[in-house]
Amino acid sequence: MEREPMSSDDRAEEAAAAAESAQQQQQPLEWRFAQVFGERAAGEDVQEVDIISAIEFDKSGNHLATGDRGGRVVLFERMDSGDSASRKELERQEYPIARHPEFRYRTEFQSHEPEFDYLKSLEIEEKINKIKWCQTANNALFLLSTNDKTIKYWKVQEKKVKQVSVMNSNTSRSSDNGSTSSMGTNSCTALLPNGGCSEKLYSPNNNVSFPPGGCTSLRLPVVVTGQDLNHVPRCRRVYAHAHDYHINSISNNSDGETFISADDLRINLWNLEISNQSFNIVDVKPANMEDLTEVITCAEFHPTHCNTLAYSSSKGTIRLIDMRQSALCDNHAKLFEEHDAPGSRSFFTEIIASVSDIKFARDGRHILSRDFMTLKLCDLYENDSIFDKFECCLSGDGLRVATGSYSNLFRIFGCAPGSAEASTLEASRNPMRRQVSNPARPTRTLTSLARTVRRGGENTSVDANGISYDLSTKLLHLAWHPTENSIACAAANSLYMYYA
Repeated sequence: MEREPMSSDDRAEEAAAAAESAQQQQQPLEWRFAQVFGERAAGEDVQEVDIISAIEFDKSGNHLATGDRGGRVVLFERMDSGDSASRKELERQEYPIARHPEFRYRTEFQSHEPEFDYLKSLEIEEKINKIKWCQTANNALFLLSTNDKTIKYWKVQEKKVKQVSVMNSNTSRSSDNGSTSSMGTNSCTALLPNGGCSEKLYSPNNNVSFPPGGCTSLRLPVVVTGQDLNHVPRCRRVYAHAHDYHINSISNNSDGETFISADDLRINLWNLEISNQSFNIVDVKPANMEDLTEVITCAEFHPTHCNTLAYSSSKGTIRLIDMRQSALCDNHAKLFEEHDAPGSRSFFTEIIASVSDIKFARDGRHILSRDFMTLKLCDLYENDSIFDKFECCLSGDGLRVATGSYSNLFRIFGCAPGSAEASTLEASRNPMRRQVSNPARPTRTLTSLARTVRRGGENTSVDANGISYDLSTKLLHLAWHPTENSIACAAANSLYMYYA
C-alpha cells in the first residue's frame, strides 16, 4: 500500500518537531547531587587503601562496581529500578515521574592480595586497576577485576542463609554444687527417653558414659534455610603469568566469550573459560629495547564488532585493528593522530600527548580519548602531576562527554554539532559550589581542561582566569550511566553520584 504524500503543513510540523527535539538535546543539562558513599568528615584523614581506583557501571545501569587500592571490590545496586515496581504502582503513574537513580550498598569482597614475585624481586600491589562487567546468567553477576599482574573472574550470587537448629545439646548445665557454666569440650548431653537430660563427663580415656538402655531420643542437627539473602562472591578463574609489565586495561568482547588485557608492550586475547592460555595479538616490543619509542596506554574492544579493537599509545596515536587480518596484528586498519604544529615541540611534548584513556561511543562510530592537554609543564613536572591519568566517559546517547580534573572537579561538554555546552562541577554535596568562568570565546573546547600555572605552594596552581586548583586532590575515575544522565565519580575514598 503506497503512502500518501505529506502535505506542506505536515512537513512543516515535522521539521518544527525535529528542530525542537534537537534544541532540547543541545540545551545544557542542570546537574544535581544525588547521593554519596563514604563521605569524609572535615579534617578526617584518608587511608591509602581506601582510595577508589576503578569504577564501572554494568550495561543495564542497575549495578555499579568500584575497586580500591586495598584490593577490594564494592558492589552497589539500584533501588528504584523499574523492574521492582509493582504493576499497580505503574498503572497509577499516568505520566512517568523523572527520578534520579538511587543506589544502595550490596556487598564487598577482597579481590586481590599483595604478592611478591621472587624471581624478579618485585612487590605486586593489590590495587584494583580496572573492573569490567560481564554478561549475567542465572540471576548471578559476573565481573573481571585486575591488579598489575593478575586478572580474576568473579561470580556474585544471592544465596539464602542456612542455619543449624534443633541441636542435641544444652547451652548450659548445672553442676553438683549448683553453679552454672557453659558446656565444655569434656562433656556431652544425652536426651533420656522421658525427655530428661543426663550429663556425663568424659573419663580420662575419652570414653563416654550413656544412661542404661541408650539414648532413644537422640536427634541429628537440622539445617534450616532462612529467608535472608546473602551475596556470595566466588572466584571462578584466575588469569595470571601472561604479562611482564603492568596491566593498564581490560576489555570485554561483544561475543560474550573473550576479553583482552593490555600492558605497556603487549595485548593478549583470552577466553573466559580458559585461564591457562592466552594469545598475543599485539606486540610493540622492539628487538632492542633501546629502540623503544612508545608504549601502549589503553585498549578497548568495539562495542558491537567482535573483530575490531582500538588501542592508544604514549605518542598520542590511536590505532584501530582488525583481528581477521592476521593472528598477530602488526599492521593497523586505521590510524588516528594529531600532528604537531611546526616548532611547537618541546621536552614535554610526548609526555602530555600520551593518551590516558579511550572509550568507544555506544554506537561504535566515535572514539573519545583523553590526554593531559595544555598544562604548564615545567611547574607540574616538579611534583609528577604531569603523569596523572584522567579517565573519560560518554553519555549513552553520545551527545555529551565528561572527564575529571584537579581540585576534585569534573567537566561535561556537549559534543553534538553546534553545541557550546560546558559545565564544571565539584565532587561534593554542592556540585555547583565552584563554578569556573569560561574565557570569552565562541566555543569551549577540551583543550583548555588543565591550563594552569603553579603559584605559591607545591600543590597549588592558578589558571589564566585566576582560578586556583589543588593538584593534590584529583578526580581520575568516573563513569556515565549507560541509559540515563547520571554520573558516578570517585574523589579519594568517596563515591559521589549526580543526575541531570
